[in-house]
Amino acid sequence: MRTIGLVGGMSAESTRLYYDAMNGEVRRRLGGLHSVQVIIYSVDFAPIAQLQSAGRWDEAGRVLADAAMALQRAGADCIGLATNTMHKVADAVVAAIDIPFLHIADATADALIDAGKRQPYLLATRFTMEQEFYKGLLAARGLGVTVPDDRQREAVHRVIYEELCRGTIAPASRAQFEALTHDAAGRGADSVILGCTEVGMLLCADNSALPVFDTTLIHARALVDFALADEMRAEIQGEA
Repeated sequence: MRTIGLVGGMSAESTRLYYDAMNGEVRRRLGGLHSVQVIIYSVDFAPIAQLQSAGRWDEAGRVLADAAMALQRAGADCIGLATNTMHKVADAVVAAIDIPFLHIADATADALIDAGKRQPYLLATRFTMEQEFYKGLLAARGLGVTVPDDRQREAVHRVIYEELCRGTIAPASRAQFEALTHDAAGRGADSVILGCTEVGMLLCADNSALPVFDTTLIHARALVDFALADEMRAEIQGEA
């Protein structure tokens, strides 16, 4: 099994979800006592969030690039950022390492296209909903991304930072997110991207009016795909 290098802590809640998802995927595929082989570099999110708010993305990029380099030195075979928003600085991370970087938006676009979806509705931080570093990649793959209106974006952003990132799950916020998917479905969206790695704490297939594409689970599967590529190749060759 190859070793995954995961830059986490943004937030601690989403990193826990990643760890659980990756282990669940490894157990599903290999069975027995197998678990994911992963090195996690968990940053302190508070300074990162301050840099985000101040628009000091270059500085934040250097922090994550340093974390990725430390993971590479520790023996990681690939790097994943356990966050959507901080993929804004993905280029800085990629430039700092010599091992593959698995981009969360690439994996999400693959999942949407494979499922035949073309009009996804994006729920994420304001940075991810409003800037092009994420939506632009999806658009380049032929996906017509829509987002909530300005008032709704502010509300979604607040829930993410003031509740979900702190481990708080409020019934009123769950109902609010559910209502957003109903509204988007009525306006022609064919799917919803949970484009912040904590949004799956509120929305899932059971309470969304739209088919759910949870980026945490999608990215975790992509990382496990990479980690188990040799095992899967050997299995296929053995069956041939």
